[in-house]
Amino acid sequence: MEIGQTSFPEKDSCPILAEEKCEPCRGGVKPLEEGEIACLMGQLGRGWQVSAGHHLEKLFTFPDFRGALAFVNRAGSVAEAEGHHPELHLGWGKVRALVWTHKVDGLTRADFVLAAKLEKAFSAS
Repeated sequence: MEIGQTSFPEKDSCPILAEEKCEPCRGGVKPLEEGEIACLMGQLGRGWQVSAGHHLEKLFTFPDFRGALAFVNRAGSVAEAEGHHPELHLGWGKVRALVWTHKVDGLTRADFVLAAKLEKAFSAS
């Protein structure tokens, strides 16, 4: 784990994120507290990290460029359907996803919902 990154233990007490819809950020919304983040982290697949207390990050790996590109296209479709857009970095056999809410410059529940949906899209590949 790199400096500034935090991993949390898995929890079973949160609702199923991948079945939720990303809710748009309204004025006055504050970033999630550490306890809320810990609860939500337990719903994400292995490899997700909270980086610098600011964003979710995961490196997805694939056997080749074609697989990575196909995932980026699936992730783009998910993002458009949810109205919440991750930062995706495509490379040969890998995609790095970064997710946060720009409006609050931090993490909201919508970020975890989107991350869970990206995980589901990856599992389908």
